[in-house]
Amino acid sequence: MELKVNSGIWGTMFGVPCIVADNLLKLATGEHLKVLLFILRNSGRNVSDEEISLNTGVPISQVQDSILFWQQVNVITPDNQAFSSPVMQMTAPTVTAPETLPAVQPQSAQPLLQPVQNTQPPQPVHYKPRKKENLNPSEITKIIQSSSEIKELFTVAEQKLGDLNHTMQNTIIWISNYLGLKSEVIITLITYCAHINKKEPRYIEKIACDWAEKEINTLDLANEEIEQLKQYNDFLYIIKRKFEMKHTPTTQQQEFIRKWQSLGIDMELIHYAYEKCLENTEKLSFEYINKVVTSWHMEGLKTIEEVDEYNKKFKNSNKNNFSSGKNDSSSSGKLDLEKYKIFINQFE
Repeated sequence: MELKVNSGIWGTMFGVPCIVADNLLKLATGEHLKVLLFILRNSGRNVSDEEISLNTGVPISQVQDSILFWQQVNVITPDNQAFSSPVMQMTAPTVTAPETLPAVQPQSAQPLLQPVQNTQPPQPVHYKPRKKENLNPSEITKIIQSSSEIKELFTVAEQKLGDLNHTMQNTIIWISNYLGLKSEVIITLITYCAHINKKEPRYIEKIACDWAEKEINTLDLANEEIEQLKQYNDFLYIIKRKFEMKHTPTTQQQEFIRKWQSLGIDMELIHYAYEKCLENTEKLSFEYINKVVTSWHMEGLKTIEEVDEYNKKFKNSNKNNFSSGKNDSSSSGKLDLEKYKIFINQFE
């Protein structure tokens, strides 16, 4: 099909480098092209990331990623850029002549020190992933051409995540080449992240680093880890609903949630502790709820009925102690009263 350009409505024109149309259309995303066109149209004046985002509809984070993309393929350069990102200047180190050291006076021979035996056990080696390299589009193209494995990973990732921007391309190569995760493990990871709608490169990198540290590098181990993640996410979702939370729990709050899950505490019991928390403090406090459910767990109480029965026995026990003339200064009475206070949620 032949298409004709309606040149009569062009008006003022601006140029686009031929390399963009000839070599970079496959690598560039729609966001990359929008940002470039806006920069070219406003060549000669400074525009901010916010202005580019406002006029193109591209999120600011992707504006910055797009600017980096066009810099790396030498379409734009920091010296002539039309946006507000700062230019990094490199200064050469100053070389100074070495100072003349005073002559060392000979000293009398000293006895050799005996080597000290290291009596401490060897410390565990913690996994430290290699620093991520920011490959430019040309380097990524060469890797794809030379590695069928990376090419296949990109194909599958595009099916799961959609178009891969420059940052995501770097992420996949880094996970494969430097973290050393196998292709089937990476595909499993990407599929899981797409399923829970966590498609950001940072999130995928975080999970990949965690798997590399735990040496999760087989399909069986990956599926087992995902099953545990699914169970935790389900548990977390119910907690948020029971606690009427509208935001994601903090890191510390999630530590409490993981603890309750690992202890196998019943969800209804956790919700019961939540109600007691609101009743006594009029606010949500994970520390408070954790003290309560942990105390119940230590006493072997697994249902609301068992908790209520236990509290009832404490109240009756205290009544009997007072009616028989025992005061709470006695050792056993004092301990019982303190123990009971835990169960009626009297915390500071």
